[in-house]
Amino acid sequence: MKPLFRSAFFLAGIFAGLLPMAGAIAADPSPYAGQQFREVKALSQQDLDDLMAGRGMGLAKAGELNGYPGPAHILDLASELRLSPDQARQIGALKDRMMANAKPLGMEIIKRERELEHQFESGTINEDRLATETEAIGKLQGRLRAIHLAAHIDAKRVLTPVQIASYNQLRGYNAVNDTVMPNGMAGHHDMNMGQSHCDTAQPAPNGSSAC
Repeated sequence: MKPLFRSAFFLAGIFAGLLPMAGAIAADPSPYAGQQFREVKALSQQDLDDLMAGRGMGLAKAGELNGYPGPAHILDLASELRLSPDQARQIGALKDRMMANAKPLGMEIIKRERELEHQFESGTINEDRLATETEAIGKLQGRLRAIHLAAHIDAKRVLTPVQIASYNQLRGYNAVNDTVMPNGMAGHHDMNMGQSHCDTAQPAPNGSSAC
């Protein structure tokens, strides 16, 4: 075999041997990597802290993002919203009740997650046990979410419409609200108490309005 061909075969062999290594190096690690060391693998440390403290964890977004402010955030913005002493007292009581009801459920969720994980670790899990544990966890999560959403409903009753509009503005919910109108044209509401841009538009030079 000529030296040129021998070199070509040699290089081809090296290249073929490097291909599997290149694939291994290029492969992305699982997003779960490192989570095998968690105290409860299905829950981050932040999840554990929030559950034990009775915090919202985003469970009340259906209310928060639809004009039902949350007690904790209302108190954070008490000065900006100009809460009266009576309003502050009512909202504070709502927050305390919400967290007092949420904490035991959060602890129970952690307990059931630990039990579910233990059954997988020990190899004792089966279909019946899986159904029992996941159904129990699901019910607890539903009850926890209802507690937080109920607090948003109660909080809205304490505030005035002007305060709710201010809350939405301060939280950034009115900053951009682009929608597609029924006629296919894009429109938006600005931060001026939810008014359409047409409500505050300046008239055209000829006296007509563009809206």
